[in-house]
Amino acid sequence: MTRIGVVTFPGSLDDHDAARAVSLAGATPVPLWHASHDLEGVDAVILPGGFSYGDYLRCGAIARFSPIMTEVIDAANKGMPVLGICNGFQVLCESHLLPGALIRNDVRTFVCRDQKLRVETRDTVWTCAMTEGQEITIVLKNGEGGYIADAETLARLEGENQVVFRYLEVNPNGSMNDIAGITNERGNVVGLMPHPEHNVEELTGPSTDGRLFFDSVMGFVVAAAR
Repeated sequence: MTRIGVVTFPGSLDDHDAARAVSLAGATPVPLWHASHDLEGVDAVILPGGFSYGDYLRCGAIARFSPIMTEVIDAANKGMPVLGICNGFQVLCESHLLPGALIRNDVRTFVCRDQKLRVETRDTVWTCAMTEGQEITIVLKNGEGGYIADAETLARLEGENQVVFRYLEVNPNGSMNDIAGITNERGNVVGLMPHPEHNVEELTGPSTDGRLFFDSVMGFVVAAAR
């Protein structure tokens, strides 16, 4: 069975939600502690949302130096699927697994809303069960979710099909080019501000569109094992 690791940092809020989403998708969630040096043989890793280390420096800046991140960075560079959600996206940027940075929302308040997104590419491990141009609704909740990058980086992301999701109807945090999520060149590392783990059950979310993320990675892992 597919084993997906979920990292817990001090201050993580949504690690249990991510683990439940993994279970509902039919995979085995594996808890990974921030101070560990062992990925325990998982097939993929999720960096969940929350306030890692209280976000007392910059969001994700301290978590980037956690022992477990040494292993995550090495595994990601070798092709392991890694998904960073909200604070996890910030950690990926601080770790330089993804370019750019996340800054305080331009509205200067914490934003919590059901957010419509457009899928810009299915050429990633985490979106291969989606279709290009598909519109999905995913819960968004962040205070520092404005994606920024220099002009050269933005041009590269746009030109090389590395923008994965874009905000529709409203840009909730001032992200450049309405960017809600990006991927690395290889397509195995994806970061986004919205929370797909909150959209896997009809009872608790505006949609079940979040299931597509977990269906995507499971399909990839199974295909890669053949």
